[in-house]
Amino acid sequence: MNKTTELALSHFKEEYLDALNSFELPEEQVQFTALPGKYKDVDEGQHRIVILNGTKPVGFFLLHSTERVKEYSDNPQAMLLTSLSVNQIEQGKGYAKQAMLLLRKFVKAEVPHCDEIVLAVNHKNIAAQKLYLKAGFEDTGKRKIAPIGEQFIMNLKL
Repeated sequence: MNKTTELALSHFKEEYLDALNSFELPEEQVQFTALPGKYKDVDEGQHRIVILNGTKPVGFFLLHSTERVKEYSDNPQAMLLTSLSVNQIEQGKGYAKQAMLLLRKFVKAEVPHCDEIVLAVNHKNIAAQKLYLKAGFEDTGKRKIAPIGEQFIMNLKL
């Protein structure tokens, strides 16, 4: 049986808080993302999305419909994906890829006006680049310089 058959995306709920706060990441990943515990409070237009295996939170990301999206896309219907992480003890099980494959259907159902997801991935973060490409994202050719170096701008058309 596939380990990811129970995988689902869910909006944040208080009941997930303890599990999310306990997330850990390998040192080499910490530079590229933020742990979910950082997002106890979010601004309007920021949506905390939890990756669940059954009822257990195994991953997390943010979707933004804020002004920040304009830094990555001219599309007023686009949303920005940031801070994707999978808890260290749950890595290597395909959860991140499966979650990104579920993303299109989830966003279409939850945010019907959205027709594009954009993200920035560090040029050194080869694993994440491969993950996003396998999930259907494309390199837009745009680049952004961030504090930790060049970022590739990728998008997923919905």
